[in-house]
Amino acid sequence: MAGAGGAWKVAFADFVTAMMALFMLLWILNQDEKVKGEVQQYFNTRFKSVTKMSVGIIPIQNADLIEAKRSVFDNASAIDLQMMRRINKDIVEVFADNPNFIDMKTMRVKMTSEGLLIEFYNDPNRRLFEGPTERLTKYGQTVFEVLSFVLARHQSTRVEVEGHTASNVELNGEPVNTWELSTDRALVARSAMDRKAMKSKQFIKVAGFSSSKPLRNYLHDLNHSHHDRVTIMVRAGVQR
Repeated sequence: MAGAGGAWKVAFADFVTAMMALFMLLWILNQDEKVKGEVQQYFNTRFKSVTKMSVGIIPIQNADLIEAKRSVFDNASAIDLQMMRRINKDIVEVFADNPNFIDMKTMRVKMTSEGLLIEFYNDPNRRLFEGPTERLTKYGQTVFEVLSFVLARHQSTRVEVEGHTASNVELNGEPVNTWELSTDRALVARSAMDRKAMKSKQFIKVAGFSSSKPLRNYLHDLNHSHHDRVTIMVRAGVQR
């Protein structure tokens, strides 16, 4: 028996470790989506450091778009996270993986507690609309048609389209009615998507907000081009 008295300690240590792992697993399974998401993020990014310009250790130009891949787990019951992740993945693949097709500086995708928020900016270098009008450019037509095909794959989604403008908009030296302009642009964007692939029943709201909802990042400049935009909120609907 000499020298064998400590063998049980090894077996006991293995048993305790296994029980601890079991209890940890049971605890995780019993948590809400926010905690699960934080645990998942920890193991997915152990060796990455999130910087101002990047979602990982290497800075990237499309940080605003890829930011959406880091899902927000604010409310377990607010949205269908699995569906939103699938839609987000489809958008990233279609838009971000085709840099020659779409200018990523003119859009942002963000997961929120309400759903997936998509913003298209009427950037001077890549305009969605022809001047201060509601007429789509060829590029703008392409953007909304491509998005239409993506969202058409998820017909249970419900979509809200909103138009926004900068503070001061002029046409031929005359001020433009930005309430009408923002509303008309939202209607045109909705029409472009509905005409291509999406179903009419997917749209639940179309509205214009003029300059009443400026972007927080540009409050110092209410005429910044990014205030001039179309936003699309994608919500999870009921499967039928």
